[in-house]
Amino acid sequence: MTTPTRWNPDTVAPPIGKYSHLTSVPEGKQLVFIAGQVGNDTDGVIAESAEEQTVLALRNIERLLASMGATPADLVRLLTFVSGTESIPGFVAGRDRVFAEWFPEGDYPGHSLAVVAALIKPEIHIELEGWAAVDARP
Repeated sequence: MTTPTRWNPDTVAPPIGKYSHLTSVPEGKQLVFIAGQVGNDTDGVIAESAEEQTVLALRNIERLLASMGATPADLVRLLTFVSGTESIPGFVAGRDRVFAEWFPEGDYPGHSLAVVAALIKPEIHIELEGWAAVDARP
């Protein structure tokens, strides 16, 4: 197996969202931690809506993974910070758009969501961090 294995044992309730309870890292892989990504494009322009910010943040993660020869299938875990409950619907819509492409079989990585009072700038609605299992580097 070259990508993480994900599963949901029947000893706990099923996930309440798009995530897996457990993920294992394959032998020979190393964990890489992706710093918080916000919803900006490659020129640094921040999108207006929480939905578009979510899509852009996930695309930034996708590009960072590609720079290491990895794909979203190599994600072990995501952590999302959403600024205020009013940003949750936009986050969910953006996540669902990208996840439909990334995980068409529903084999989602672990994922936690925290609602916070604010992020670094008032116009930033979401921030996503990631953990990935990638080929070990010498």
